[in-house]
Amino acid sequence: MTLRAAPQDQEKLLDLQAIDTRTQQIAHAKRTLPQLAELATLTATGDALRRRLAAEQGTLDDLRTELRRIESDVEVVDTRMARDSARLQSTASAKDAQGLEHELASLSRRKSDLEDMELAVMEKLEEQEAVMAGLEGERDALALRRGSLEADRDRSVAALDAEAAELVGRREALVATLPADLVELYERLRSRYGIGAALLRRGVSGGSNVALTASDLAAVRAAAPDEVVLDPESGCILVRTAESGL
Repeated sequence: MTLRAAPQDQEKLLDLQAIDTRTQQIAHAKRTLPQLAELATLTATGDALRRRLAAEQGTLDDLRTELRRIESDVEVVDTRMARDSARLQSTASAKDAQGLEHELASLSRRKSDLEDMELAVMEKLEEQEAVMAGLEGERDALALRRGSLEADRDRSVAALDAEAAELVGRREALVATLPADLVELYERLRSRYGIGAALLRRGVSGGSNVALTASDLAAVRAAAPDEVVLDPESGCILVRTAESGL
């Protein structure tokens, strides 16, 4: 059964299609915002940075533990040296004095070795703290960039959502002026083919961007102005205007 609709109503379908096309573009734009790709990259970079920070923090903790152990050993040696020095001052036995002096010499060498170890660990600790400071700086810079990108993304999404909401209102108002059966056909075709209506301009369908064959063009010319005709290529409604070249 041939559907009929006033030519002016058919022409309004072009406005409806433009609204729907823009709505699709907005949805695509929201999915492909440039900030989203960079945020995904930042997430991967941040994850790798967190893993490295954890590993470097472990190294730093180990060095601090080692330094505390050496410092504790130095304290033990100092305590023993102070005790032996006091005993040496008070002993009257030459044999005891000789033993204490030997032990003090041994403790002195031990302390020197510990101090060398302490210095080496302190140098490593300083280097490791510099590594951690650099990584923490990278982490803070990433956080700042993420915050800036998220703010940009949210502004872009808000603008797109506002436009989409405005289009919804325009669409509802436009649909209310059209015959229900015409809108139903348009929606069915748009759901099936991705486009519901297109302008026939100088014999070329806006739905397929293909020129109609001579026979198809003749059939369109023969159709009554209120007859709804379909594009044989894309399946959408062909809207005829003064631009159609009929």
